[in-house]
Formats: sequence, C-alpha cells, structure tokens
Amino acid sequence: QVQVVESGGGSVQAGGSLRLSCAFSGSTATSKSMGWFRQVLGNGREGVAAIDRGSGNTYYADSVKGRFTISQEGSENTVYLQMNSLKPEDTGMYYCTTVHEAALQAIGMITPSSGSTWGQGTQVTVSS
Repeated sequence: QVQVVESGGGSVQAGGSLRLSCAFSGSTATSKSMGWFRQVLGNGREGVAAIDRGSGNTYYADSVKGRFTISQEGSENTVYLQMNSLKPEDTGMYYCTTVHEAALQAIGMITPSSGSTWGQGTQVTVSS
C-alpha cells in the first residue's frame, strides 16, 4: 500500500495561489499514476488532477483546467498541485492517492485505484 501525507493548504482570497504537496511512500506497483481529489463537506471526493508518473502526462477536471498544474519532482516521491486564480468554489479538503490508470489513460477519468489509501488531507479555503 501507498502511504501519503498532504500539506500546503491554507486560507486565501479569491484570485490567490497555493501549492499543495503530496509525499508518498510504499509500493506503487499497482499504479504509477497519482491524483489530487477534493471533498466539500457532505459531498463525495472529486478528482481534480492526475499525473502518469511514467509518461509525465497530466489530466485535469474541466473546472480547474488552465488554473491548476500537477507536477512531480524527478525521482522524488512527491507530487505537487499548483493552484492559481483560486475561486471560492475551490474550497474543500484536498487529498492525494493513487489513481486508476486504465480509466485515466483511456478517457481521462480521475478515479482512485482499487485499494487506494487516503491521508489526512489538507484544507483549502478561498474567500470572496
């Protein structure tokens, strides 16, 4: 299993920026792809960005395209999410985990992989 620790959240005004970090460890044999998900209280987790760590290909939800950038640092087990032009609707708890590679590569769907584990998440609050 992969263990993850998310960090970098905070409170910003609309139009501001934040950079989230996801440090992960453990086996990634089941998936080379990592993704960021956000959850608003009372709702399910929505996939917002993912990266195929093998090819470097990136995928985004329509709601964040052009504003968010997912990246990785070389061989480090860290994935980042740069969030610019933040909007109040970006508010939520952000998590990272492994993603389902077949769905991601076939149709760009960002969903957790089977058996994925979740960290504590990091809270992002955007005020208007």
